[in-house]
Amino acid sequence: MGQGGFSKSRLARLHQVMAAHVEQGTVAGAVTLLSRHGETLVDALGYQDLVRRDAMRRDTIFRIASMTKPITAVAAMMLVEECRLSLDAPLDPYLPELANRRVLKRIDGPLDETEPASRPLTLRDLLTFRMGFGLILGPPGVYPIQRAMDEQALMSLTPAPPHTPDEWLRRLGTLPLMHQPGERWMYHTGSDTLGVLIARVAGQPFETFLKERIFDPLGMRDTGFFVPAAKLGRFASCYAPNASGALELLDDSQDSKWSRPPLFAAGGGGLVSTIDDYFAFGRLMLNKGKLGSERILARPTVELMLTDQITPSQKANSPFSPGFWDGRGWGLGLSVITGRLNTAIGPGQFGWSGAFGSDWVSDPVEDQISILMVQRYQLGPGKIHEDFRTLAYQSLDD
Repeated sequence: MGQGGFSKSRLARLHQVMAAHVEQGTVAGAVTLLSRHGETLVDALGYQDLVRRDAMRRDTIFRIASMTKPITAVAAMMLVEECRLSLDAPLDPYLPELANRRVLKRIDGPLDETEPASRPLTLRDLLTFRMGFGLILGPPGVYPIQRAMDEQALMSLTPAPPHTPDEWLRRLGTLPLMHQPGERWMYHTGSDTLGVLIARVAGQPFETFLKERIFDPLGMRDTGFFVPAAKLGRFASCYAPNASGALELLDDSQDSKWSRPPLFAAGGGGLVSTIDDYFAFGRLMLNKGKLGSERILARPTVELMLTDQITPSQKANSPFSPGFWDGRGWGLGLSVITGRLNTAIGPGQFGWSGAFGSDWVSDPVEDQISILMVQRYQLGPGKIHEDFRTLAYQSLDD
């Protein structure tokens, strides 16, 4: 047993099962990280690219998609601590495009069948995904509002909506909200809106704020909204399973849509990062806002972020993936676990995952951080994520 309380034989099991996923073609490659009580274990398996057969490395760069969201939330809370934003004050002065909202009378209704919003939008609405606008699960283009969202190109992960931040917000402001502010949890759009808000309040581009205030202080040297030419040799290609389950190329690392700065630095899913960079962020949150000598947020602020903000009735009216709300809540910009669900998911854990396969959990009860990095597009966790979480916790030996 090492100093972290891990069983060496059980860690071997983790490696074997992850290697089997690579050999079976579930993923091209993977990087795993387990850290506990000061001991950190990293394992790189498989390939960055299936054709070039570049070996996966500890410093391989990955598209982290929605693992961007917790970082965006931290940036917003930094402005709250500086009294430049307030959680519950109207955002109209900063986001006039979203003032005087109209709200659909019913989600499947025509866009002109609306009523006035009951109140202005707030920062808490954006952080908790209760702004009344977001992802609609189910077949695309069924409702008029879905078709309008597509026409305005408001949601994209490849790598971001094709607009400047101001133009994106203008387009969002032309559409009614789907629900009244504060009424229901709706995924994603709140984080993209946060990025625009942060830039306007800070008086600098969102990507600049993140670099100067979070990435540089934490030593996250490879995290940003695109991969510079000099680093493309460490960038993993991204794949998606076809109808038979075989991997097909989605984005070639050497001719990538992430190889140049995007028009829109998307706070909901635009970042690329490495496992060690995100480990720094995971430690920051586990340490209640401090990493080394850098204090990014105060302890009470992080404690608020890790407090479930969604009421039982809101969870009942806010479907996501099957069983999503079982033992789970949503804090300010990230998932919080409120109940013991299985051997690997228990109270106190927090984190989030990304649609391209990345996954992060910080666990204050076990003093543990577990991160999985792969590049396989899939909405919702897959078997490899379930296996990794199980293996991370079966490795404990104390």
